[in-house]
Amino acid sequence: MEQLLAIGSQALRKAALNEDAKAYIIENESLFKILKRAANRYIGGENLPETVNKVIKENSREFKCSIEFMGESTRTVKESMEAKDEFINICNSIHSQNLNSTVSLDLSHIGLTISEDLCFENISAICTAAGDKEVIISAEGTERTDAILQLYKKASKEFSNLSITLQAYLYRTKDDFVDIIKEKGRIRMVKGAFETEKGLSLPRGNALDDQYLYYVEQLLSQQHLCSIATHHHEIQQEAKALINKYQPGKETYEFESLYGIQTEQLTKLKEEGYPTKLYFVYGKEWYLYVCNRLAEYPLNLFRALEDVMEENI
Repeated sequence: MEQLLAIGSQALRKAALNEDAKAYIIENESLFKILKRAANRYIGGENLPETVNKVIKENSREFKCSIEFMGESTRTVKESMEAKDEFINICNSIHSQNLNSTVSLDLSHIGLTISEDLCFENISAICTAAGDKEVIISAEGTERTDAILQLYKKASKEFSNLSITLQAYLYRTKDDFVDIIKEKGRIRMVKGAFETEKGLSLPRGNALDDQYLYYVEQLLSQQHLCSIATHHHEIQQEAKALINKYQPGKETYEFESLYGIQTEQLTKLKEEGYPTKLYFVYGKEWYLYVCNRLAEYPLNLFRALEDVMEENI
């Protein structure tokens, strides 16, 4: 069974990177509507108002949230500027509706693949609009890691509300971590979800779990702002022990989960008094996101089939 799940997970991660498949689904109205029924379990909605309604509900349950407009790899200045404007709309909605929420984004969505200068101008505008709210740079494929970290270090010197995501499964993160922890921005630790070339990353398993907890311990012991972004129950329990060791009564950390993924665990952590955050995404570019969510536990494909068929039964 484990071997079959691993094969399914690998296939889904490869499917997530298939730009032709994504374009076909987005352009095919009937197929888009059908598959979106499965996506709805994991996304805030197609637009910002739908997502804000869900954030308001989760805020009322005492969850902090984060909002991301889905998308990456914009190829034109026009597309990147439109994405920047949408992120500013998120910032304005957070302030006008007094939401307990941060903003998350991919740098390639706001122009990194076009020009570093363009991307820097756009992230600067978003950080300014965010004000006292955090702006969190998400992780992307390994071919962009250098550019992402370089721009983060540059921008974080001007904006104290800027944070970064590091991927524990990458071998290079050991060196990146030593460099990035010198910055004041929050470090969001994830295991890593992207397919990589052989030799660049640790496979899922005990070694990766230990590596993830190593980074969490370093962050907690140094009182550095961090997000413990994992759905792994055992890791969450180990992290609790580290928190009790290094940060009793302090809150430089938060536990984070993706909306729709094992949120009962996050609810339990919240009830125990730990700071918690739910991560929302919205938009039409949900193909890659949902493929990666299903890849984390391929048996969820059966739940996706149930969601797709629900309205037809």
